[in-house]
Amino acid sequence: MSSARKLLRALVLVGLGIGLTVPATAAQAEPSPSELTEQINKASTELEKVVESYNKLNEQLKQTKAASAALAARMGPLEAQLAEAGAQLGEMASVAYRTGQAGTASALLDGSGPLADRLGMLDQLARDRRQRLEGFTEAERRYTEEKAKLDATVAKQTAQIKELAAGKKKIEADLDKLYKMREAAYGSATSSGTRYTGSIPSISGKAGVAVRFAYNAIGTPYVWAAEGPNGYDCSGLTLAAWRAAGKTLPHNAAMQWDVVAHIDRGSLQAGDLVFYSGLGHVGIYVGGGKVIHAPQAGDSVKLSSVDMMTPYGYGRVR
Repeated sequence: MSSARKLLRALVLVGLGIGLTVPATAAQAEPSPSELTEQINKASTELEKVVESYNKLNEQLKQTKAASAALAARMGPLEAQLAEAGAQLGEMASVAYRTGQAGTASALLDGSGPLADRLGMLDQLARDRRQRLEGFTEAERRYTEEKAKLDATVAKQTAQIKELAAGKKKIEADLDKLYKMREAAYGSATSSGTRYTGSIPSISGKAGVAVRFAYNAIGTPYVWAAEGPNGYDCSGLTLAAWRAAGKTLPHNAAMQWDVVAHIDRGSLQAGDLVFYSGLGHVGIYVGGGKVIHAPQAGDSVKLSSVDMMTPYGYGRVR
């Protein structure tokens, strides 16, 4: 046996004797805290997009339900009109069946009354029958048309409810992964928020009401699809702040962008909304280069720089 082979055999025997271990460099290294934070931020951004999609679908479902209720309310009177028109048509048919249309001939031939009067009577009867038939046909058309709309709306509503249920499952699964990542990085899945105890800027009007609400919400936990009072997501917070000021906003950042007046950075005032992440995130500007926002799952409502991310745009609630 060559000396090289003897040395290799000796090394193997020593390794077996002491319990051979894989060098650290050969194993996958654990991510550093900074790497974990980067992964968490990326996962949170993706999750927020899913949450905002869920919120948008929920808003659309509200609109669908409202449309369905309005259509259903119209169906009652239309059904009554159709029934009345049908009854009139049935009565006319019954009379025609019983008389065998003999009344028409006898009115012309029995010689009672002037001929012009008799012809006028027949013309009126014909018009009355035609009007009743047209009335029934129109009532039936309106009823059928509205019923088709209602059926389509109910089908759409059912599909939206199913889609929401699927979206909820995905969010819950993504949250479970995110919380595990946060626990590995920070030792806890969630961070406890601290209420704001500083002075709140004095701002007049409805914007001031919205800003005070936002300051008082600092420290409240992020809760997906929530609009208070015990938790908020990003669009839920801006919705709730402006609801306190008597204004209505949809629960979705992109839909809020659609209903606000778009302004430039130089026009920014306290109470305006600041949009981020391709309309996937929104906060409320409170002045001094700061926004209050509900950042991400596991975190709480906080005061941050308006440039915490690159703003997508700025909007003023009308």
